[in-house]
Amino acid sequence: MPDRRLHRGPHPEDHELFAAAMIPRLRQATGDLSWLLTRGYAIPSSLKLVGDRYQLVARQRLAVARSACGDRQRQRRLRHQQFAEALPDECLAIDGFNVITSVEAALSQGVLLQGRDGCYRDMASMHGSYKKVEETVPAIELVGQWLAERRVRQCTWWLDQPVSNSGRLKTILRQLAQQHGWDWQVELVPDPDPLLGKEAAIVASSDSQILDQASRWVNLARGVIEAGVADAWRIDLGDAPVDGSALP
Repeated sequence: MPDRRLHRGPHPEDHELFAAAMIPRLRQATGDLSWLLTRGYAIPSSLKLVGDRYQLVARQRLAVARSACGDRQRQRRLRHQQFAEALPDECLAIDGFNVITSVEAALSQGVLLQGRDGCYRDMASMHGSYKKVEETVPAIELVGQWLAERRVRQCTWWLDQPVSNSGRLKTILRQLAQQHGWDWQVELVPDPDPLLGKEAAIVASSDSQILDQASRWVNLARGVIEAGVADAWRIDLGDAPVDGSALP
């Protein structure tokens, strides 16, 4: 069936699954999962234990998994994080789909999760396919303006070549860069994650695997969204206690 979505907006059940009354339960579940991950338990079995205990459905479990991390992971990520004052005259390596889909989701009122490491993560799932939506160009322009205001010298956008329509997104990025005079390069590669993890430049991503390897990273999607999308639907799942007291 062709993908006819025009927006990267919320799932039809999200307003119920992430209603205000559900947030304390989801926060505690995130804290409990993080407690287990800190102690080396595998995420599939840990997520099942936590999800069953709090009676979470699949989409809520996905949100908890995207928001949780062990203490060692969190400490490493915070230690290597760079902030806006470090960006002038720097080069950035941008995890393209990761950043763009989060800003698209913010513009279309999709759920944005704030995890334990402070990153914003969306609930979009591309399954190997990316479709341009009405928010794509505005999202890229918001990113470009944010970077220009912070005097970032040059950016390289890394896109997953196997994802369908990655070539079209590359063309959009290059056209917008030319229009605005932004010094951008766009690279299509089979798998950007290991390359970004080893980058000498500051990396822009919220992908957990990349953040656990990058020597320097910036919370680009969050910065752009906080500066340019005042009405974004943000849910903070990162402030629950992590002590395991609720676990059997």
